[in-house]
Amino acid sequence: MKNFATDLMHVGIGLVILFAILVVGYYIFSLITRYDDNKEIARGNEAAGMYMGSKLLGLCIIVGLVSINSDNWLDVIVWSAVGIVALCLVYIIFDLVTPRTKLCEQIKNGNMAIAQLLRSLIIGIAFVIGTFVM
Repeated sequence: MKNFATDLMHVGIGLVILFAILVVGYYIFSLITRYDDNKEIARGNEAAGMYMGSKLLGLCIIVGLVSINSDNWLDVIVWSAVGIVALCLVYIIFDLVTPRTKLCEQIKNGNMAIAQLLRSLIIGIAFVIGTFVM
């Protein structure tokens, strides 16, 4: 209770940074898909929602693991940027090595198997990226 006000302030700052990272991440992730994420999610496309939610969860994992090991907010921001790039690369590379699958088309069509596969890759890679700074 001694440092409650300071801890509360850090939680507030952390949440502001996290929400900013998630908004930037959502925007960048939306740029690399060949469908309108907002439209697909709004129409109830569970695969699109799972896929975007997985990317955002991946960012939260990275931010959480970085914040455990650093008191520097700049570290959190830098590693979050690395996380965004890495998670975009996961999609791009996986799309390149599976040309028959056409990931965006499958997600747009609601293919939950593809969404779950991508979710596993993204969350696993986010966890590994987060441990790099531990």
